[in-house]
Amino acid sequence: MILGTCCWIGTALPGPANPKINSIGHTPGGKIAFELGPDPGGYHVLRRSNALSELGSGRPVAIVRSNSSAVTIADSSRPKSRAFYQLSHFRSSQAGDLDNDGFSDWLEMARPGYYNPINPAPPVNRIHGSLMLTNRAHYERMAGRDGRPGAPEIREVKFLVYNVHTPTPVLYFADTTRYQYHYDFTNQAVNRYNSVSLFQSHTYFNNSTRRNLAGSLIAHDNYVDEKGQRGLYTVEFWPSDPVAFRFVEKGYELIAASMPFVDGNIAYHPASETQRTIYEDEQEAFDNSYVNVIQTDELYRNVVFTGLNPGEGYGRLRVVNGSEILSVRDVVIFRNIPNDLTHVGGIITEIPQTPLSHVNLKAMQNNTPNAYIRDASSHPDIAPFLGENVYYRVDRDGFEIRAATDEEVDAWFEAIRPAQPQTPVRNLSITEIRPLSQIRFGASDAFGAKTANVAELRRVIPRNSPDGYAIPFYFYDEFMKFNGLYDQARNMMGQALFQSSPLFRDALLRRFQSALEDSPLPAWMTEDVNRLRASWRPNVTLRLRSSTNNEDLEGFNGAGLYSSYTHGRDEGPLEKSVKQVWASLWNYRAFEEREFWRIDHFSAAMGVLVHPNYTGEQANGVGVTTNIFDPAWEGHYVNVQVGENLVTNPEAGTTPEEYLIAELLGGSDEIQYIRFSNLLPRGETILTRTQALDLKIKMDMVHNHFRSLYQPSNWSSWAMEVEFKITDDGELLVKQARPWISQ
Repeated sequence: MILGTCCWIGTALPGPANPKINSIGHTPGGKIAFELGPDPGGYHVLRRSNALSELGSGRPVAIVRSNSSAVTIADSSRPKSRAFYQLSHFRSSQAGDLDNDGFSDWLEMARPGYYNPINPAPPVNRIHGSLMLTNRAHYERMAGRDGRPGAPEIREVKFLVYNVHTPTPVLYFADTTRYQYHYDFTNQAVNRYNSVSLFQSHTYFNNSTRRNLAGSLIAHDNYVDEKGQRGLYTVEFWPSDPVAFRFVEKGYELIAASMPFVDGNIAYHPASETQRTIYEDEQEAFDNSYVNVIQTDELYRNVVFTGLNPGEGYGRLRVVNGSEILSVRDVVIFRNIPNDLTHVGGIITEIPQTPLSHVNLKAMQNNTPNAYIRDASSHPDIAPFLGENVYYRVDRDGFEIRAATDEEVDAWFEAIRPAQPQTPVRNLSITEIRPLSQIRFGASDAFGAKTANVAELRRVIPRNSPDGYAIPFYFYDEFMKFNGLYDQARNMMGQALFQSSPLFRDALLRRFQSALEDSPLPAWMTEDVNRLRASWRPNVTLRLRSSTNNEDLEGFNGAGLYSSYTHGRDEGPLEKSVKQVWASLWNYRAFEEREFWRIDHFSAAMGVLVHPNYTGEQANGVGVTTNIFDPAWEGHYVNVQVGENLVTNPEAGTTPEEYLIAELLGGSDEIQYIRFSNLLPRGETILTRTQALDLKIKMDMVHNHFRSLYQPSNWSSWAMEVEFKITDDGELLVKQARPWISQ
């Protein structure tokens, strides 16, 4: 009988009659299924084989009770290749023992979970684990929350397969709310091992001595496949564990057959470079099996929701297509990731973000709910509320949007805003431009934290960080006083429309920035800035970077608030670009941020970091010196873009390379890619392994150096965020470092 792939259907019944096969087809999820006619008092078994000659000893893939009405029995996986099926029927009075474990099939079907008729594992107490997962609710009761690269706090159920080197492996699902580690489960629940070292030698890293499989069953509930089916369960192993195909297949088939509620949406996920290499070496075997495989980039490319920063907020729901003026009372849907962002009440993007985008860094800093939601502006749970006040909540699993009143919005705004004014420290006692070699960490109150941290980079990685000079806050303050600009700012801010209208406020701030850029420097200051320019050869292009006393701080990074400028060889006096940097202190988004936090605008000060500009770089990136998905394990999380494209403000339609690198148990540094750049051929990486390892070493040095300077209260969870580039000659340059704002 032909059904899609080649299928031979045989029946065997130790009784008076075979139930009628009403139809053969596919489940909605694509599994081959048989509808059987009424046959009360019995059960059906479906076996699958790759060859007709093997049919009698084929793999049991499903077992169901018969009924007085029609029942359906289906394969445990979606078809991939040629297969043959045998359908057997049994009476309850003649029940067999399909898995040869000493318990009748009829008994085991009566207590699913405690028993499993196609899994010969001895049962364990339900408080410890299960031999099968009967439905989604059962999975959720057993599931813990864990961080995976690309999937923070995702649901997982740990599993153990024993005797995987034999024809009769046995499977256990562990209650992962109770057992964090596989060894604890095997020791306390199954009583199989009393030695950690023996368990590890039988379970991890060596296929020739492997006796067991230890892995996780991960629920990617926001994945949508090409058929529109939502949700995918992935079978995954420890990243540095090189599990060969023959073991993957046995574990996968047992797991798929022990989850009868899953409609084909289960796949093996080779989550690391070690496992991806093995998959590629054994791809023919995988292709000729029933093991569905999903690669990391496909997995995360087809996710329709990602909760990047959990939280809740209120505001007017708006769709933004361009440069509309926004405020903290707006919940915003961005069609593209914006280049800059003022403080808002909630963030939704219709294209994926990474945790290191400026949008998400801003959300983390301000406790703003932030999520990627595919087609959010037309989503049936969102579109009806466009233009209205809403309550917006994000967690790792999903989102909620409902109508809200003006009173709720007002109350929320007042509740989250600081009650007291804040005055940032500015030290005006340093009155000269200084080389970075003469600036120490403690001088951030005179030059800004960005400058002080770059100066410290010169001490820890001098060959991999920029060298230059810094203009102190004193210059900005003297310039403002010399031109009466503080008084102009006070007059501007005192206008009623400035206070009440975001549009008018933005227009007046733009006018004030222009006035600042057109104002002259005192003569002595012009001389100092000209001497600064003369310290480099005339053909050297300079980069002038903002460095304030209210950014790059612990708990407040100010990502994307201020502007930096490149001063070309033909742009005239350097003071032009210096004033542009100073003027950015008064842009709308920065003003709004300070206003929300009640930061004194007249105590805010701008320094300028000056160093040679780098062009033609091969790559730009951002990294964090911790495993942001699971801080219990050491690691570094990194995003990289091709060329001069930025991770923090990516060009529309570009996807960065995204990976976690860590020295894991049982191996050397392991790279787990989450996404690959869409600007390179599939499978190619922006950074070579050598470059990724070199970056890791430098990030470790930066982390340790700054940890000793900041002296955080919790050393284990503290981390640094670094911005880096690969220059045109292939050298690593770390251009910025600041404390990471953890969630």
